[in-house]
Amino acid sequence: MKKYNIVIVGGGSTFTPGFLKSFCRMKEEFPINKLVLFDINAERQKTIGEFGKILFEELYPEADFTYTTDIEKTYTESDFVFMQMRVGGYKMRESDEKTPLSMGMIGQETVGAGGMAYGLRSTKEMIKAVYDIRRYAPDAWILNYSNPAAIVAEALRREFPNDKKILNICDQPENVVRSCSRLLSCDYKNLDPVYFGLNHYGWFTHIYDKTNGDDLLSEIKELIKEKGFLPQDAEQRDPSWLDTYGMVQPMMEDFPDYLPNTYNQYYLYPEYKVEHLNPNYTRANEVIDGREKRVFEECKTVIKAGTIKGYVNIHEDAHAEFMIEVAMSIAYNENNRYIVIVENNGAINNLPDDAMVEVAAVLGSNGPRPMRVGNIPLFQKGLLENQLACEKLLIDAYFEESYEKALQAFTLNRLINDAKKARKILDALIEENKGYWPEFKKAE
Repeated sequence: MKKYNIVIVGGGSTFTPGFLKSFCRMKEEFPINKLVLFDINAERQKTIGEFGKILFEELYPEADFTYTTDIEKTYTESDFVFMQMRVGGYKMRESDEKTPLSMGMIGQETVGAGGMAYGLRSTKEMIKAVYDIRRYAPDAWILNYSNPAAIVAEALRREFPNDKKILNICDQPENVVRSCSRLLSCDYKNLDPVYFGLNHYGWFTHIYDKTNGDDLLSEIKELIKEKGFLPQDAEQRDPSWLDTYGMVQPMMEDFPDYLPNTYNQYYLYPEYKVEHLNPNYTRANEVIDGREKRVFEECKTVIKAGTIKGYVNIHEDAHAEFMIEVAMSIAYNENNRYIVIVENNGAINNLPDDAMVEVAAVLGSNGPRPMRVGNIPLFQKGLLENQLACEKLLIDAYFEESYEKALQAFTLNRLINDAKKARKILDALIEENKGYWPEFKKAE
């Protein structure tokens, strides 16, 4: 069996240790020749990297593990590049969340004004990264799950229209499916979902039992009504994530036809969410005070001990296993089905062909083959068209360096929805994102 060369971009992420553990656990299923961590923050990555060295020495000595800030060393001969950038780090995440909240708008890292701010930062660095990768690894698969994936996917579609080895993907639909398996007390691999939407904005129309073909959505609805909704790994989640999943129950009470993505709550209940978000202590602070400390303390404990034996309590997040399985489906042409982001081209019949939509697709060595979902209902279509126009105008603004297009995008966004508010938040975020965003120019 061929061994693959793997790169993880964002090596200093708190998700990386769990990712490394997953690679070790799955080494028989997906053997690797070498794994390289890359991060522009050498100091932050060093702690994760030294932990990784000990982990691989003890659990995966046959694989070559390194970490670096050198672009050529990182990408040369790579087969799969996993992209998990956080451009601007926690400092800018706090800005994304707190600045909108200070003005009475939702502050969230992937939706609304904060998501747009993050999207512009990610777009600039993702485009640069793809050019770097293609310089040293023309044939590598780029598996991007850097947020906000919808905005990044639209930008990459325009900048690299002929690159068929860029796959934009998000683990949240997968997490919802796994959470349904918790409700049903079944293996998540036995569930076959039908899904449509944009990234962080979609609905499950069916969830089938692979064994007998039964649609389990009605049963799932009843269980959510009775028990509420929890993530599959609820015991490892921060309180804000439990609240996020908990909102699925009221969403289904109001709109019972389909099972929603958890992020739909921001679009459906923006005023409610603003009232219940703390402008002085957001999810960024929760992560800094929680996950950030836990993971780095655990890594430092392992480094000090010089062994993982008896020390590794780091949680393997579902997204790590999911992303490795995605790579396996491509590498071995397994043609397994995953929910991915693709250019529409008729997958959702009544949305534009050039929309970057999120649907189930068969995934093999030639990339994704999307499953058609036909026409979607007017309610969901209207919501998605509004967000689609917002995202396209934002990327217009990026490439054209146009203040007017940026203002149009912010005005259209359902979580802002007012031109005066849009100008105020846009101007504030321009100041806070200097050096990260294009220099937007106003028409003379």
